[in-house]
Amino acid sequence: MGRARAIAIGLALAAAGCGGVQSALNPAGPQASAIAALTWRFFILCGVIYVLVIAALIWALARRPTPRDETAEGQRRLGRIIAGLTVLTTAILVVLAVSSVVAGRGLISPSGPGAITINAIGHQWWWEFEYQDVSANEWVNSPNELHIPVGVPIVIKAMSRDVIHSLWVPNLIGKRDLIPGIVTHTWIQADTPGVYRGQCAEFCGHQHAHMAFLVVAEPRDRFETWLQRQRRGAPQPSTPEQQRGHDVFMTGPCVMCHTIRGTSAASNIGPDLTHVYGRQTIAAGTLPTTRGHLAGWISDSQSIKPGNRMPPVPMSGEDLQALLAYLETLR
Repeated sequence: MGRARAIAIGLALAAAGCGGVQSALNPAGPQASAIAALTWRFFILCGVIYVLVIAALIWALARRPTPRDETAEGQRRLGRIIAGLTVLTTAILVVLAVSSVVAGRGLISPSGPGAITINAIGHQWWWEFEYQDVSANEWVNSPNELHIPVGVPIVIKAMSRDVIHSLWVPNLIGKRDLIPGIVTHTWIQADTPGVYRGQCAEFCGHQHAHMAFLVVAEPRDRFETWLQRQRRGAPQPSTPEQQRGHDVFMTGPCVMCHTIRGTSAASNIGPDLTHVYGRQTIAAGTLPTTRGHLAGWISDSQSIKPGNRMPPVPMSGEDLQALLAYLETLR
């Protein structure tokens, strides 16, 4: 009884892994739907074959040999059975190969109307998304958060700034490698509004497991509103505390690595912070965006995500609170 219960629990846990926030079997777009359909075809067909093979094995072990089996006619009959099973196996492999090729063709970039082009750039260990379909002086940069309109094909130009990464959003697209010095192409489309988790699927170093991002799929009008908001620079500080935080940022080490459009901070070593407090997470999906988490990250990011490129930033408590007050205006 205990073994049966353990098996049942194991099967339940395995089934639970097929759904949820990050699952290739819970598709929300055409590319993911093709991959999910292919997966189910493989699973069902292989499951049927497995059951038949086990049944044949049990039959063979339970069956008693007969004198007819050793005759010439018996040997010819056995040969015909083996030949038929070989042909059937070959046919099954061909069907699976063709299905895989057909599903793979869905990975090519679409050419339909309304397609938006986005650069997906992998860094150790964070993501950068650049929206190309705006004028050169209005390019939108959205670190670790990819916003897309529902029902619109999005062309992804994937590239890496350091080592090999892999872009993967199980609910929406299959994996696409990002190779240094090479631009690879894929596409993404969400047919259902929602927030989908993506991640790096190629081991890329110490913090590979904490290199995630969010895909926010929303109606076209809300996407356009978000895009217009992202084009704006940072607001001017409106309180003495915010002004002090602005000055702390501009005179400290932060300005050496980050950009805040509308200010003199224009480094691209780290993520663009122009709208940092308007994103759902910080540190590539490691923490929710809250004042407390920002404080911990600024004070000692190495204790949260060891090995990341941001060094500890020593400052007084008053300066830290002022800096947080300023960062909270960047939405």
